[in-house]
Amino acid sequence: QVQLVESGGGLVQTGGSLRLSCAASGRTFSNNAMGWFRQAPGKEREFVAGISWSGGRTYYGDSVKGRFTIFRDRAGNMVYLQMNSLKPEDTAVYYCNTDPPVKDNWGQGTQVTVSS
Repeated sequence: QVQLVESGGGLVQTGGSLRLSCAASGRTFSNNAMGWFRQAPGKEREFVAGISWSGGRTYYGDSVKGRFTIFRDRAGNMVYLQMNSLKPEDTAVYYCNTDPPVKDNWGQGTQVTVSS
């Protein structure tokens, strides 16, 4: 089985930056495309960014293009999300998973709060 743990969230002001980390335990998942997702209160979980198993292709939701970057370290079983130029509307709990996601693999997520 695979377990995923997200970290790196926090409270920042508008225009600030954060880097989120996703650590996997158990079986490796280097053959999977990976993604970051987020969920704000009262809203559905939303796709943020994805990366192919090799790291050679990346994909972004329209609202974060040009501001966020996803990258992965297959040897270390890590996936990262660099977030720049943060806006209040980025406030949410952020999760990592395979892309497409496997429901049993959702972790606890990490809270990102952007103040005005």
